[in-house]
Amino acid sequence: MSDNKSNTGSPDRDRISTSEDYEVRYWSEKFGVSKDELINAVKESGSNSPDKVETYLKKQK
Repeated sequence: MSDNKSNTGSPDRDRISTSEDYEVRYWSEKFGVSKDELINAVKESGSNSPDKVETYLKKQK
């Protein structure tokens, strides 16, 4: 099932979907990292929560 881009409520903002190019692009720009760094951070943090991914990225710097 494809992502409904018109449904942008809280559930959409509460998770990072690495399978959606536009989300990877958005979160990469927001966190100031490359797409590969973002995907790795999601994997290494064990979560697709933006807060947890951001915390992980800050620890890496």
